[in-house]
Amino acid sequence: MFGIGIPVLALAFLVAISAAALAYVVLYSRIETEKKAEGRIRKVGAAETDRVKVKAARDRVSEMSKRRKSVQDSLKELEKKQQEKSSKTAPSMKARLAQANLSISLTQFYLFSAAFGFVAFIITLMAGAGLAISAGISLIAAAGLPRWFIGFLIKRRCKKFLEEFPNALDIMVRSIKSGLPLNDALRLIAGDGQEPVKTEFRRVVDSQQVGLSVTEACARMINSIPLAEVNFFAIVIGIQAQAGGNLSEALGNLSKVLRERKKMKAKVSALSMEAKASACIIGALPFIVSFLVYVTSPDYMMVLFTDPRGHLIIGAGLVWMSIGILVMRNMINFDI
Repeated sequence: MFGIGIPVLALAFLVAISAAALAYVVLYSRIETEKKAEGRIRKVGAAETDRVKVKAARDRVSEMSKRRKSVQDSLKELEKKQQEKSSKTAPSMKARLAQANLSISLTQFYLFSAAFGFVAFIITLMAGAGLAISAGISLIAAAGLPRWFIGFLIKRRCKKFLEEFPNALDIMVRSIKSGLPLNDALRLIAGDGQEPVKTEFRRVVDSQQVGLSVTEACARMINSIPLAEVNFFAIVIGIQAQAGGNLSEALGNLSKVLRERKKMKAKVSALSMEAKASACIIGALPFIVSFLVYVTSPDYMMVLFTDPRGHLIIGAGLVWMSIGILVMRNMINFDI
């Protein structure tokens, strides 16, 4: 009985294997077709995902391009406004007195200039110079020297401002990164900064208290500090107010640019120092020679001061010396 059952089981097993093999052969093409279809579906899904990613990347690039174009347009507009403002009106004497941080009025300045010219006229007359020479020296003393002194004060104040301005920007960057708004950062500089940066930022804060916006208050700073660096600062604040963005990063980049400009100015000054020394020697040489000749032979030199033709020669010599000094000054001064 067991001998008969084993062949039957083996036969059934073989039949089952044959049926499975036959089913596999019959269904193989369908299974392969389904696998290929699933593969294509996965590829189509991956392509759709890649297409969505590519579209998102293109949208981000397009948005960045639009934002960059908006910032560039805002920058060009602000620069155009600044150029139009600077080309239309030259700074008046009242504005220059404010830039020099002098508390005198315009009337007091003109009275001082007139008094200075009168004193120079009296001194030259007492020295034995002619009336024409005394009048010319008096005119130069009244109209030229006070304005030169005001310009000297403005340049000195602007130089001190540039030395401290990058440090003030760094303080603003750290304040903004720590969570303080821009107004509080400005008040921090106005309260704890160094002069003359402290005074200028205090004016910005005071302007905000009377109703001006931060952009307008910063743009007015160039009226008292006529520097390109202050114009850069106003442009950065204006662009941030119009287009938004990371203000701390923009101010940090501005501070870095200002430090690099300072290094470049120092390098140019060092390279042109030899030419400046030569220009000073050449400009002072005629006066030194005239003084030495006067010391050794006073009668020989006094002819220039007593004879009318000598007066003409002195005037022509001063004119040509002034032209030469201005030419050498333009050759050795560089704008950065």
